[in-house]
Amino acid sequence: MSENRPVDVLIARVDPEVPLPSYAHPGDAGADLVTTRSAELAPGERAVLPTGISLALPDGYAAFVHPRSGLAARCGVALVNSPGTVDAGYRGEIKVIVVNLDPRETVRFERFDRIAQLVVQQVEKVSFHEVAELPGSARGNGGFGSTGTSGSGADTTAGSAQHHS
Repeated sequence: MSENRPVDVLIARVDPEVPLPSYAHPGDAGADLVTTRSAELAPGERAVLPTGISLALPDGYAAFVHPRSGLAARCGVALVNSPGTVDAGYRGEIKVIVVNLDPRETVRFERFDRIAQLVVQQVEKVSFHEVAELPGSARGNGGFGSTGTSGSGADTTAGSAQHHS
């Protein structure tokens, strides 16, 4: 088993008062991100909320902005672009696109409320090699809910829908 050493990530505060991302509990994968401005979202509304930080990730790494399960469960808040990808070469402020999916209640965010979590991961570079036909697999081209269905009649064409009477 390899030792899990922290990865050094350079961080700059765009807002000098913003707390740095931190892990709430030992073993957490995501560090909490906060918003630097207040916002109120009516049902169905979305907003781009600033986090007040920017990063310089090492080559071979990316950061992914994930939703917070507590906000989803309590308030119906989701991230529109989830997970959001922060590439190693990006140096701008990290911003989070939130949406209020609750059909009735308005959601309010105050300055420094936790809005998302940041997961930093090593990512592989790949070389794409075009072929005329892909090798077979146990799954084949089944997708979009085909796992656990009997037979292979699932239509996996992108954008198609099946309706059964």
